[in-house]
Amino acid sequence: MADRVTVIGWDGSPLTAAARSALSAATLVAGAAHHLALPEVPPGAERIRLGSLDLAARRIAGHRGSPVVLADGDPGFFGVVRTLRAPQHGLEVEVVPAVSAVAAAFARAGMPWDDAQIVVAHSRTLRRAVNVCRSHPKVAVLTSPGAGPAELALLLDGVHRTFVICEELGTAREQVTVLTSDKVADHSWRDPNVVIVVGGASTQGGAGWAAGREPGYPAQVRGWALPDAEGRPAAESESPQLRATQLARLGPRLGDLVWDIGCGSGEFAADAARFGAAVLAVDADPAACIRTDAAARRHGVLLQTVHGRAPHVLERLPEPDVVRIGGGGVPVVTACADRRPERIVTHASTRDEAESIGAALAEGGYAVECALLQSVELDPGDWSERERSVVFLLAGHRREPAS
Repeated sequence: MADRVTVIGWDGSPLTAAARSALSAATLVAGAAHHLALPEVPPGAERIRLGSLDLAARRIAGHRGSPVVLADGDPGFFGVVRTLRAPQHGLEVEVVPAVSAVAAAFARAGMPWDDAQIVVAHSRTLRRAVNVCRSHPKVAVLTSPGAGPAELALLLDGVHRTFVICEELGTAREQVTVLTSDKVADHSWRDPNVVIVVGGASTQGGAGWAAGREPGYPAQVRGWALPDAEGRPAAESESPQLRATQLARLGPRLGDLVWDIGCGSGEFAADAARFGAAVLAVDADPAACIRTDAAARRHGVLLQTVHGRAPHVLERLPEPDVVRIGGGGVPVVTACADRRPERIVTHASTRDEAESIGAALAEGGYAVECALLQSVELDPGDWSERERSVVFLLAGHRREPAS
């Protein structure tokens, strides 16, 4: 029984001496069709066309001899090494890496990539990958059939980005194409490909200290749910204390799409974007959209404003993961619940209003939490009261259907 497997990465260049040595001694070779066609594969070795990685790993674990797995790029980077190292297979893995497809794509584009987000797009993660492209200025997407450049571009409708599409890297058919996102869906693209999605803000700057962009970078002020930087008196729905509690209930994160309905000052939308989430900020007041764009620039984040009145404008928006409702009452709450986000938060000024909203959330299939929040802002000079806010916070968590 095999207890050791060698995994060889291949980026289209000649195999290294270590890779050739391991492959020449192989009694079983697993890989894609183009890997198994390499002249270095021993003619007498058993060959496995990779499909299900778990099934291949079980066959490798049961093989008596010297198994080798061939994979594109660096097999430890979103590759087969993770599956082969699963405890149930009992395999010790030795890796001979090659240049990853992401590194090769950025090299072809002549761009640094230590500040890039890197995501995998397939049928289950395509929407989340698109949300990362909405919220970050530089993203590399490892695509798959049915979740490729055209699908990314179509779901980014209304968000301008530049696509660098790298097809069949490392082969004689390699091609690199640069297009604006509105043109990408007009073409057919060959698999495999890697897409670099850039735009929305400056991607230039000094070297960072950690790979990827920090949430909210380059925010000028530490902290979140801060008072409005422009010094305007906060509306009841805009108090920092309420915004902080709403953020805590929603928990926006990378890959999420947040609806902020009635965005007002834009401070909540900017804070949600600083957690790495994509944000659609909606308001019927054009001035609120302008303030929200200014807040995004001030905090160094990307978000999209939508001018329109809820609930009607919501019909054309992509599906949300979490929703914050700054105004609109029961009709807006009901419209949002119909879209089935995981969580919804809103507020009410009176108990009667809170009961109506809570009933709408419960009827929409949400478990409802309600709390009466009171905050008093004090002047630390003489500890006199500056401002008092009392509001009902309502949070709905989507109930999952009973199995």
